[in-house]
Amino acid sequence: MHSDGTVSIRVNGEHKRITAGLTLAQLASELGLVPEKLAVERNLEVVPRSTLDQVIVEDGDELEIVHFVGGGDHAGALADDSWTVAGKTFRSRLIVGTGKYKDFEQNAAAVAASGAEIVTVAVRRVNVSDPKAPMLTDYIDPKKITYLPNTAGCFDADSAIRTLRLAREAGGWELVKLEVLGEARTLYPDMVETLRATEVLAKEGFKPMVYCVDDPIAAKRLEDAGAVAIMPLGAPIGSGLGIQNQVTIRLIVEGAKVPVLVDAGVGSASDAAVAMELGCDGVLMNTAIAEAKDPILMAAAMKAAVEAGRLSYRAGRMAKRRYADPSSPLAGLI
Repeated sequence: MHSDGTVSIRVNGEHKRITAGLTLAQLASELGLVPEKLAVERNLEVVPRSTLDQVIVEDGDELEIVHFVGGGDHAGALADDSWTVAGKTFRSRLIVGTGKYKDFEQNAAAVAASGAEIVTVAVRRVNVSDPKAPMLTDYIDPKKITYLPNTAGCFDADSAIRTLRLAREAGGWELVKLEVLGEARTLYPDMVETLRATEVLAKEGFKPMVYCVDDPIAAKRLEDAGAVAIMPLGAPIGSGLGIQNQVTIRLIVEGAKVPVLVDAGVGSASDAAVAMELGCDGVLMNTAIAEAKDPILMAAAMKAAVEAGRLSYRAGRMAKRRYADPSSPLAGLI
């Protein structure tokens, strides 16, 4: 402690001197933050939110304070056709991301138009320099829409695990989306690190929905490791190329005992319909909506496409034939 009764700490990478003896909750309040909306990591250890008013900040502490922001990655769906993941049941089969929108207001409007009941959210540092800055939770109510914290931007298992531990503390959610990327150019998943992270998270009580390559063998290993949903890419993240390998996606669907959702690559409503016609339980998308000329209208289109594709799958398509088969009989022609 300094002679003036202060201590030196670092908060989100910034040096600060504060009054000695403050609890973490008191520090948050002094910074203009609401403890109930935060998660705090102190010297690389997550601090349970229930103890923020008991833990005293000490000289030399390294603090990370985070909240949910837009990032990443079912109203009006069929009444008799819900799906369940990790014990939670949803009507809509469309999950949307919360990144790339021009503002939170547009993001919220797109979520409403999509009918989504789940949104993916990234965990990022709180801006302690501007505690009054708008937050995603001010626009999309986590009591009405299920937040699915993800590990966007993580390139190794350890950083992904650390991120989700903080996410659980910030919101109490154990249902999470895991993605561990291999390199920045393709944003393809690193399956070795992804599998390792899945095993650790499952043992810690998390329920990870896992982004992966479109490989039925890798999908099975993830399921065995504790993944509660398999999320194979349709094409590289943000590419809008559509589903590049329908065969392997279908093989994953046929072999999985947990929900399968296409994650990444969707660009148009027809891509979403194709994913559903392959038998997937759902589709996750962000860029396809957020970067559309009219994101709200595209969100509505994606909602309709997912529902139509699911109906088509349930109805069972006609057989493919090599030759024509007339709708009207040829016998009895004049």
